[in-house]
Amino acid sequence: MQIVYRAQNIIDANLVSNALEQAGIPCHIGGQYLTGALGELPVSGLVTVMVAKIDLERAQAIADEIDAALRIEPESAADFLDPAFGTR
Repeated sequence: MQIVYRAQNIIDANLVSNALEQAGIPCHIGGQYLTGALGELPVSGLVTVMVAKIDLERAQAIADEIDAALRIEPESAADFLDPAFGTR
């Protein structure tokens, strides 16, 4: 298996993993249990998402798209409000 994504945390790894599985790409999250052993210390790079070598190119495009979306910082909390729920 090849590493397609190095996650900042287990949540990001699961987002990528779920997207890959939705695209029909089998994957494995490695290191997910290591983060709990470190307690309160912030650690990154331990959690990875891996795919078979044959799926690497297709999976990389999906992982890169999600990673880019995760790095976008909202300008305000209003960016998260759903217009269907009315005004603030």
